[in-house]
Amino acid sequence: MFNLLVKGMPWANGTATFGTDRVISYTDESLKLKFTNNGVLDFDALMKLPSLFVEETNYQEEQQLARVGRVTHVRQTRSEVIIQFSFDTDCAPIPQDELIRLKDALHLSFPRRGFDELSTTHWAVKDVDLFRVLYNSMTISTRMPKVFNVPTHQVVNKNLVSVMMPFAGFSPVYEAIQSAVTTAGMECIRADELWEHSTIIQDIVFIIDRAAIVVCDCTNKNANVFYEAGIAHALGKEVILITQDKNDIPFDLQQHRYIHYLGNAEGLAGLTRDLVGRINTLKAR
Repeated sequence: MFNLLVKGMPWANGTATFGTDRVISYTDESLKLKFTNNGVLDFDALMKLPSLFVEETNYQEEQQLARVGRVTHVRQTRSEVIIQFSFDTDCAPIPQDELIRLKDALHLSFPRRGFDELSTTHWAVKDVDLFRVLYNSMTISTRMPKVFNVPTHQVVNKNLVSVMMPFAGFSPVYEAIQSAVTTAGMECIRADELWEHSTIIQDIVFIIDRAAIVVCDCTNKNANVFYEAGIAHALGKEVILITQDKNDIPFDLQQHRYIHYLGNAEGLAGLTRDLVGRINTLKAR
């Protein structure tokens, strides 16, 4: 998560003021509740989040730059919230047009009518890993595979779990995975449930690239699953390895933790339980 702070003037001298009605606007209700105690905003918790400081977009020719940093102190009066802040000197300034390009990945609101989120003063909280989005943005131009295509700009569905596994004889396993994903409040997809491209590998890469989490079942040393796990790691995904036999985990993946399960009813119930715990842990990051 991160704080998004937008104001009409350039960010200077380490101090800024917001009207109380502008604080935690453009923020999902669940996040408002998370950072509120008995109707009072928990500024101590908010200050622990990284912050993105943005000047209201004026759409003029001069370049506007946003900065990454921290809110270091908050003082609230009846009508105002006064903050002190500092920039992270290790993070380069970010051109405003880059933020506009990343608006979906950063969960910014750009309605067809009315003010978009970078054109109005406010303090919002976004359930997004800011540094991961910025890192992907900086490195995305180097993603140039020749066997399949990936979008120039990665867009991740934070609620999507992609499953890489053998198909034949694994229906009960997939049902256990689906149950875990649903319990964790996410949605699940497997390559055989999608047909959007002319080649199978392109559909597989598509669901890996879009997913927040990729589950890979290494049971029976399936070569396709190993290949897909490699793609997921290369694309920077959170990968959960599972297997019915620890000897099916190849040497190059043995450094990663995995979930061991049995293929019977009791083992599949345990798989569901363990997956729910791991998925919830990854969601909380």
